[in-house]
Amino acid sequence: MLDRAVQKILQPVLQANSRVLLRLGLGADVITALGFVLGMAAAVAIAHQSWAWGLGLLLASRWLDGLDGALARLTRPTDAGGFLDIALDFLFYAAIPLAFAVADPVANALPAAVLLASFVGTGSSFLAFAVLAEKRQLSDTAMPGKSFYFLGGLTEATETLAVFVAMCWWPQHFAILAYGFSVLCAITTVLRVVWGYQKLKALPSTER
Repeated sequence: MLDRAVQKILQPVLQANSRVLLRLGLGADVITALGFVLGMAAAVAIAHQSWAWGLGLLLASRWLDGLDGALARLTRPTDAGGFLDIALDFLFYAAIPLAFAVADPVANALPAAVLLASFVGTGSSFLAFAVLAEKRQLSDTAMPGKSFYFLGGLTEATETLAVFVAMCWWPQHFAILAYGFSVLCAITTVLRVVWGYQKLKALPSTER
């Protein structure tokens, strides 16, 4: 819901940072991989209840996740880079709830499982529409720089990052935050499925 607005605000800073990285000879795929490594380090820190380290590494990881796209657009975006970015992002989003479950299995295992299940709904509806949008050559005018059709909702990357930050800040309230965000993810999934189905149904039919 907030991704488009946040992108507009951060884009000038991301572009300036990405130009520095370009002068250093760093490519977008390297930044993507480094961001993923930092994200996994954040998960390890959270699993060991090192909340401050987890928060810092998590924020650094997501900053690099924003930089890789800006850097790619300064050179030449590739399908391979887009695939790597999407795949590693989803692994990161799964690792953080799992880390909280490891940190306190008794209190956090069930809410983490519910949250992960809700992520399956948002992720599958997101990617399924992106695949079919590419097949039907639908263009996303809201976020044209993406490697895929960016189907929005209540729980996009910005909201997910915000709730992860809140979980690191108030780990004792992980269950409440996880259950609450799971409800928002469920609403997002329903909205995406309904909207995506209606959008595709309105197009001229093709063989499956």
